[in-house]
Amino acid sequence: MDTLKCQGSIFRTRSTAGQRSSACWMGQRVGRAICGVASVSQITIQPSNNNHMHISSSPPVPEAHPAPPPGVLPPIGAYNNIVSLGAAKAAMPAWKTFLMGVMAGCYISFGGFLAIMLATMCSGLGVTSPILTRLVMGALFPFGLLVTLVCGAELYTGNTALVTAAVLENKATVQGLLKNWSCSYLGNLVGSLAMVAVVSATGLLPVSPTGVAASMAVAKSSLPFGQAFVRGVLCNWLVCSAVWMASAATSLPGKAVAAYLPVMAFITLGLEHSVANMFMCTLGIVQGAPVSWATFLTGNLLPVTLGNTFAGAVCMAGAYALCFGAIGKALSSRPAAAPTAPQQPAAA
Repeated sequence: MDTLKCQGSIFRTRSTAGQRSSACWMGQRVGRAICGVASVSQITIQPSNNNHMHISSSPPVPEAHPAPPPGVLPPIGAYNNIVSLGAAKAAMPAWKTFLMGVMAGCYISFGGFLAIMLATMCSGLGVTSPILTRLVMGALFPFGLLVTLVCGAELYTGNTALVTAAVLENKATVQGLLKNWSCSYLGNLVGSLAMVAVVSATGLLPVSPTGVAASMAVAKSSLPFGQAFVRGVLCNWLVCSAVWMASAATSLPGKAVAAYLPVMAFITLGLEHSVANMFMCTLGIVQGAPVSWATFLTGNLLPVTLGNTFAGAVCMAGAYALCFGAIGKALSSRPAAAPTAPQQPAAA
């Protein structure tokens, strides 16, 4: 009898252990099955004293995904990006700024070469409808600026806004600004003159004092100083806005659209860009335009350069420094003057 009791006790012990082992095995199977939804909810399996499993779930935890970059930076973000770019340009060595300036002069000249070539092929259209010729030239010229922005080069007209913004935010020095402006301007001039020599050597454009390039050189060099200056202001205002928007865009299509529209507008409107004129007017003089170098330099390049500089430094960098920069914040935080009490008349 005692033996049977002992065996019964052993049996019950083994049965209980088997149930617990089975419960653990089932718990493992359930755990493997819910691994696929572990990211949705966290499930905890706890065995109890009565051999039952309690499954408790916590609220789902969303997975953290990095936010996708926006297609274009907001205005204040675009300004901060411009300041960073300007600071980098101001810190660039002089030789590198000059070399990249030569490349920018070549890229802009490629755009001018294409525009003049097309206008030459459509010379009859220009006689009957000059605006159509301007539209066609404006539709093709912007690719030079796009190459400059995407490949990387130092364009003087754009630097008048970028480096000035960095100086206004104390991210660059005036010395760095003058170094960048002088080296990029000289590089743009050398690149434009080199392209004039190369384009002339191709023989693709007819050498004629009445050709498109020669006619442009005569018309541009005949402008009064004030008109050339104002046209330079309006032109680089558009060009700097193109550089500004392209720098804010985070994709190549966005940069292309940003660079295309303002540049097409300034070509169609007949405004004046100093670096473009370095190529176009010089090519016209080489082709026989009745314009002296002195007349071109003093009658066009000088006032246009001054107008371009004013637009970049004042109309773009200065204006947005007031809107988003330290200067504007300082003006906004300045306490208002307390109103003064009216003076009482003296008693008689």
